[in-house]
Amino acid sequence: MVKHCFYPVTVLENVSPGMPAYDDELFGPVASLIRARDDKQAMEIANDSRYGLGGGIFSTDTDNAIALAKNEFDTGMVNINGYSLAQPNLPFGGVKDSGYGREHGGYGIREFVNIKTIMVASN
Repeated sequence: MVKHCFYPVTVLENVSPGMPAYDDELFGPVASLIRARDDKQAMEIANDSRYGLGGGIFSTDTDNAIALAKNEFDTGMVNINGYSLAQPNLPFGGVKDSGYGREHGGYGIREFVNIKTIMVASN
């Protein structure tokens, strides 16, 4: 029996298009760091994916972050200034190759529409 098999927490720097950490969904304790000049480029990078389950925005300007999440971010769920796991009372699901429709909450009956969840961490 093999003991203590795990993948260590990993941060990848200088990630760019053509790399699996840029082009594919990574599962596990991995963070890909991709630099952006401004909000516009950050949204272009974030949306430059065939996947769209969830994303996050960290900002001191919460109103701008909500506007970006609502109008620019092409994902099914967005966390702002924190990270929340799926909650049974909120819709869960993605867009593009990350799924179609939602489960959980009152939206289960509307499983063939794409509704976006935006969560803001409280201070």
